[in-house]
Amino acid sequence: MDEGGSPAVLQLLALAVGYMLGSIPFGLVLSRLAGHGDIRSIGSGNIGATNVLRTGNKPLAAATLLLDGGKGAAAVLIGFAVAGTGAGLFAGLAAVLGHNFPVWLRFKGGKGAATTLGVLLAAFWPVGVLACLTWLVIAAVFRYSSLAALAALIAVPFYAYWLVGGPLIGLGTLLAVLSIVRHRANIKRLLSGEEPRIGRRKPTSSDEPEGTDEN
Repeated sequence: MDEGGSPAVLQLLALAVGYMLGSIPFGLVLSRLAGHGDIRSIGSGNIGATNVLRTGNKPLAAATLLLDGGKGAAAVLIGFAVAGTGAGLFAGLAAVLGHNFPVWLRFKGGKGAATTLGVLLAAFWPVGVLACLTWLVIAAVFRYSSLAALAALIAVPFYAYWLVGGPLIGLGTLLAVLSIVRHRANIKRLLSGEEPRIGRRKPTSSDEPEGTDEN
């Protein structure tokens, strides 16, 4: 990651591009194209891959996961190319904010775990890989997607401190705090034992509390 300075206008452009990329609701778009209707009408009402999985369409959920991560990575790489390291990191943060608060959906989006992992993989891939592995291990052991996302993202600032230092620690901290804030309801359900596990299929909107997903 180069450390060159950049004109303010290019940095603002990188932020705008990052937000617009992040705000693309791939889960909603793909579900409609696949004939599942509005993904917000089932399960948690979320637009992320976990809720798409509740349609029973695993390839569609995988595509959503990859595209949500890809838009975060693209934002960072565009920012790096256009305006340098700082702009790339801020563009990545803007992409996560775009996913969480998309203008197209009246600022009601997902929780940004997949997009965040994409940002981290593009910003400094060893930290991203460790975060992904943390998610996979926690998800496999405990079968709670939200717990896996929280554990992975809370660990990011420590991975960044250990491996690279510098601005990535700050970005990782901001993303971890944002994840905790967006998962408040999940944390309450985890503590009370009411959080649904990975693998539930096709619940109606009345079967599951809103906001149980991590994406």
